[in-house]
Amino acid sequence: MRFPPVSNRSVLVTGCSSGIGEAAARLLAERGWKVIPTARRRDDIERLRRLGFEPVELDLASSESVRQAAAQVMELTRASVGGIVNNAGYGQPGAVEDLDRDMLRRQFEVNLFGLVEFTNCFIPVFRRQGYGRIVNISSLVGRISLPFMGAYSATKFALEAISDAWRVELQAAGIAVSIIEPGPIATRFGDNALRHLWPLLEKAESPFHSFYREYARQRESRVRGNLFRLPPEAVARRIIHALESTRPKTRYPVTIPAVLAGWLRRLLPDRVLDRLVIRHWRRELALRGAAQSTSGGRRRSA
Repeated sequence: MRFPPVSNRSVLVTGCSSGIGEAAARLLAERGWKVIPTARRRDDIERLRRLGFEPVELDLASSESVRQAAAQVMELTRASVGGIVNNAGYGQPGAVEDLDRDMLRRQFEVNLFGLVEFTNCFIPVFRRQGYGRIVNISSLVGRISLPFMGAYSATKFALEAISDAWRVELQAAGIAVSIIEPGPIATRFGDNALRHLWPLLEKAESPFHSFYREYARQRESRVRGNLFRLPPEAVARRIIHALESTRPKTRYPVTIPAVLAGWLRRLLPDRVLDRLVIRHWRRELALRGAAQSTSGGRRRSA
């Protein structure tokens, strides 16, 4: 489908403290976009300012912060924005049975509720202009839910559903909605997830306690690797296409695992996919106890 070109090259990019957001902000600025990056921490705000940006402080878990940030963006752009790239978010690791309500609530507040509230602040601007782009950073786990990332997967499944609804609701207004599915990217995502893992390490009674310990050890020692990992600039290039093309794609899988996730979800029965996921965790994490516990649960429920 063809959409009007974005004549106002002002773009809002959330979550620019590092990784995908920072790479997108930098590459878009090099292409002549006026980039307004957001970050949550004051030190990241100052660093972005030193890089020449006009950053905005944003905490998606707070409606007050969302409203204040939206008002500041309107002032900086004179109420005219060409697009928004929703990149901010984090992953809450842990088996679902070990996650309390507060952990689940904050995961959804940041990755979904705040994202939708913030984006909705700019949709009236897009409607008035007759054009606009919404680019949502999802994940391969928005297609296949992985063990120990169930909460994060749930928010990305939900984001994909919201994006599909937005895409249909907004197309008549000239507003294009695209989903980026990165897969393994060389960012600090895993390190940030580790910070949210620490409370679970205190749950010694958890049947997955050995998994949490081993995951933390591997993350801290940087022994984990991924053959298919790409730099964040690979994601930034898809973001650029989604913003600049008059025929933006609805979905952009970035890495080979992200492409495979879409195909496997469509082609394989649930039980076969479950076996593949279990084998992946056995091999990658070498956690015999956690893998046996997961496998045992599968055999009992089969």
